[in-house]
Amino acid sequence: MSNSNSLTRSAKLYRYQLPMDSGVIVRDQRLSQREGYIVELQEAGTLAYGECSPLPSFSQESLPQVESELINALQVWHSSGLWPSDESLSPSVAFALSMAQCELKGDLPSQGEYRAAPLCSGDPDELLPVFDAMSQEGRQKVAKVKVGLYEPIRDGMLVNLFLESIPDLQLRLDANRSWTLEKALKFAQYVMPEFRSRIAFLEEPCQTEALSREFAHQTGITIGWDETIQQSDWHQRELVTLLGEHVGALVIKPTLIGSLERCSQFIDFAHQHGLQAVISSSLETSLGLSQLARFSAWKTPQQTPGLDTLQLFQAQLERRWPDSPLPLISLQEQQLIQQW
Repeated sequence: MSNSNSLTRSAKLYRYQLPMDSGVIVRDQRLSQREGYIVELQEAGTLAYGECSPLPSFSQESLPQVESELINALQVWHSSGLWPSDESLSPSVAFALSMAQCELKGDLPSQGEYRAAPLCSGDPDELLPVFDAMSQEGRQKVAKVKVGLYEPIRDGMLVNLFLESIPDLQLRLDANRSWTLEKALKFAQYVMPEFRSRIAFLEEPCQTEALSREFAHQTGITIGWDETIQQSDWHQRELVTLLGEHVGALVIKPTLIGSLERCSQFIDFAHQHGLQAVISSSLETSLGLSQLARFSAWKTPQQTPGLDTLQLFQAQLERRWPDSPLPLISLQEQQLIQQW
């Protein structure tokens, strides 16, 4: 592509800051605001965006690092139309740039999967209207429970209560590697064996992959990989090591994993081996979340994604999430870092 074509291309890089709910804690770190970058591309009359928001305590890359990577990549694209290889970029940068390219080319469908699995935390009766609506829409009744924050006995009793009260409910559980094997087994003791098959998956129950596998072996409860697939530069031939007895899902957080192409490799692998592939958020803004909803509808149809994190914000950014009452802030109100 010749340099003269750069006249038809333009790019902007914004840095955003959005206030969060006061109670948001990520791995013992309280987040009062969410910070990150938005890439805006324009070519031949088409406008596209990508969000780069490293997740504190999870992402390895820092905000200054991703800003430098984004500036370099956008400068080269503006002058040549070329992009750096995914391997040379931090995961959050690779995700943002690939999403912007996908949208610019018109490959990202307009339809999205905006329906979420509700979070169960108290009385099952409070969620009955939500589950009734799922049934009327012909959707599977699926909900999620955060475990590992309290005593495992309490978590086990709560999960058992929901499964006992709502006979056709499937639960997704997330422990974030918070349990020892002993505590994980204590949790399982309080979930009746006949209910365990309705735990769709329990994400990373233990502190290591080996202990999580042992938990699944002893209890028969299906587990899913989340942090495990973020930790290594997986190649296609290595993915088979993720398989095993009672492994049922891959939870895919693109901000932590990388480009859409890389995420699609995980999705394809999961589908080829009979695993669920669930697109999940890393506290992206409404702009990034809405793109993930479209990606989920495209690549994981019929699957309810894990994108119910907007309620942790006090405002939306540039694009609205359907039916959200939060006020909308435009990109023009954010800091413009550079434009080309």
